Amino acid sequence: MKPRHTSYLLLLVLLQLVSAQYEYLGYPPSYPDPEHEHYQAPQLPADVPRIQLRLAGDKRKHNEGRVEVFYDGQWGTMCDDDFSQHAAQVVCRELGYVDAVSWSPSSKYGKGEGPIWFDNLHCTGKERTVAQCPSNGIGISDCKHTEDVGVVCSDKRIPGFKFVNFLPNHSLDIQVEDVRIRAILSSYRKRVPVTEGYVEIKDGGRWKQICNADWTPHNSRVICGMFGFPGRRSTTSVMFARRRKPTYWDFSVNCTGAEAHLSSCKLGQQTEAVTNGTCVKGLPVVVSCVPGRAFAPTPMTGFRKAFRQEQPLVRLRGGAIVGEGRVEVLKNGEWGTICDDSWNLGSATVVCRELGYGTAKEALNGGRLGQGMGPVHMNEVQCSGFEKSITECPFNKETVDCSHEEDAGVRCNIPAMGFQERLRLSGGRSPYEGRVEVLTERNGSLVWGTVCSEGWGIMEAMVVCRQLGLGFAKNAFQETWYWAGQVSADAVVMSGVRCSGTEMTLSHCLHHGENLQCPRGGGRHAAGVSCSDTAPDLVLNPQVVEQTTYMEDRPMFMLQCAYEEKCLASTSNSVPANSYRRLLRFSSQIHNNGQSDFKPKANRESWVWHDCHRHYHSMEVFTLYDLYSLNGTKVAEGHKASFCLEDSECDEGIEKKYECANFGDQGITVGCWDTYRHDIDCQWVDITDVSPGDYIFRIVINPNYEVPESDYSNNIVKCRCRYDGHRIWMYNCHNGGSLNEETEQQFPGLISNQVTHR
Repeated sequence: MKPRHTSYLLLLVLLQLVSAQYEYLGYPPSYPDPEHEHYQAPQLPADVPRIQLRLAGDKRKHNEGRVEVFYDGQWGTMCDDDFSQHAAQVVCRELGYVDAVSWSPSSKYGKGEGPIWFDNLHCTGKERTVAQCPSNGIGISDCKHTEDVGVVCSDKRIPGFKFVNFLPNHSLDIQVEDVRIRAILSSYRKRVPVTEGYVEIKDGGRWKQICNADWTPHNSRVICGMFGFPGRRSTTSVMFARRRKPTYWDFSVNCTGAEAHLSSCKLGQQTEAVTNGTCVKGLPVVVSCVPGRAFAPTPMTGFRKAFRQEQPLVRLRGGAIVGEGRVEVLKNGEWGTICDDSWNLGSATVVCRELGYGTAKEALNGGRLGQGMGPVHMNEVQCSGFEKSITECPFNKETVDCSHEEDAGVRCNIPAMGFQERLRLSGGRSPYEGRVEVLTERNGSLVWGTVCSEGWGIMEAMVVCRQLGLGFAKNAFQETWYWAGQVSADAVVMSGVRCSGTEMTLSHCLHHGENLQCPRGGGRHAAGVSCSDTAPDLVLNPQVVEQTTYMEDRPMFMLQCAYEEKCLASTSNSVPANSYRRLLRFSSQIHNNGQSDFKPKANRESWVWHDCHRHYHSMEVFTLYDLYSLNGTKVAEGHKASFCLEDSECDEGIEKKYECANFGDQGITVGCWDTYRHDIDCQWVDITDVSPGDYIFRIVINPNYEVPESDYSNNIVKCRCRYDGHRIWMYNCHNGGSLNEETEQQFPGLISNQVTHR
């Protein structure tokens, strides 16, 4: 055979192999699937029941919610028995979404009403409608509404899918792809956040405006809330009359004003759009929203108020980002939590608006953002959605059946500030770690660069992780030679960064201006971080301190081990062996109420063996014990050199993980506590040289922020202390931040509960 013919045959074989390869693999990701190019409503056999689906309940987005079915003139639900991901896929595709992400049993989105139309569904995932899936039969069920199923569908819609309402009275919840507020005036287009503009809905892949003929202030309230704004102001579309012909959405909107998202509103009447681009008796809808104090378009100092509540009666604790946390309310001068019984989006939205945010994205149950301490102030909260404060809502005062395992939390909608676009992590193994690179202006242009790592610590890393929406800081790195990063961003553009830990962005922290100071330079010494979705939260039990305090006179010859570890006051160096030291003894019980275990920063190889205690110590400074005069002067201090961390006891159902004996792993498990008994060496303050009088006793946990926590404000316990020369009393012991400012005035000289950073 001639070489030319041989080459021709080889080419044919190669083409066939390539064709077979793509036939097996399907279309490449960038190639449009022809089945989705032109959506056509499925043609169903005549014997298949005609149903309509919607997603309802306590949802935060249009693509999730309780699955509800309209059949035989009535809305009902589906039972979670035998429900599967295949069934969720059928539901989501029937609603116009490409796929299902997940499904939730046990009425996660609230209990529905009416018949339970489907039970024991057995879908293969290929059905065109849920009505084609085998089940007990439509309307045949032994379920209760506590078993209503919910789904989360993908954000992506089926190309060309057009929502059609087959039902009378337009009783269907609104289902749209996306919503936005588009600024109209040129002066507003670059303003952050966007507070005023046209309301536009994405439907069938196109952005459309809404006719304002039937628009109400309640509708504007919901729109503003879902974009992170607590209120709205009156405006008129006539001011923004335009020449350009708009495209109108087919429906009007009917909200009550209490909804958390537009997708919970009902469809209004179908609009009568005409060919000239106007709507009968109206113009495009325009909204004007009022931002909360922290997000008002004012100088940068305004953003420093992000974590300060606008009302003094409610606050959020333990959240990773602005606008989320465990809900705490102030009652009788003491902060306490809310029990999650009947907790829903409506009540959560009242909290969010009260704090200057928008509506609630999520109402969290089961202490998901960490457990509080102190009283549970409210139970079975029932808000209408229009209250100005959560304290105005009806609630059950009986909380005997509630524990902190049921603490309620919220995630609120906040305005889009564009903060994430000015910061990135580069070179890491995952999106949660890397060298910190910031976008800054240099010589009239925006350039990426690194951050000097001198003084870089956990507080700065906390702000970076918050700004990127990556949760809490896990580690702060002062060397990042193992993360290459972007070569074009090697230059140092930011130095001298000092954060309090509550800022919304790194640029809001103290830092050098144009006069950068970074002696070690960038490169391998550029700042880096790793982030985590969860963090521990250590809280010391103040009652244990108060109940176990006593005074002991102990001879020096029995304190040899403590003397070697320098646990006594400096005057002990010059006293005879037969003298006595007066010791203020107490127990400390340190709980981990967070979402992840508390582990020492040091690795096992660097732990220090202590002959006195016969075990390794993993943290050199874990707790500080100090005695202050009423004017704030320190008169005595504890000198406990280092600590071993272990699970002394745990809540019911939680197993111990950590122990000090036998060179075991050290740490404190979530739901467990580490107890340092009053009778162990160095668990005291040497008060031999202290005169009788009134004092303040203070304990600080994790004072150097060696280990990241979700909340540092509760790391302090303060007590009033009275010493008459023969006896000593502790009273009014409490955690930092647990009382209001008026009550804190009982502690002169130590008003602030915050640990001073550096």
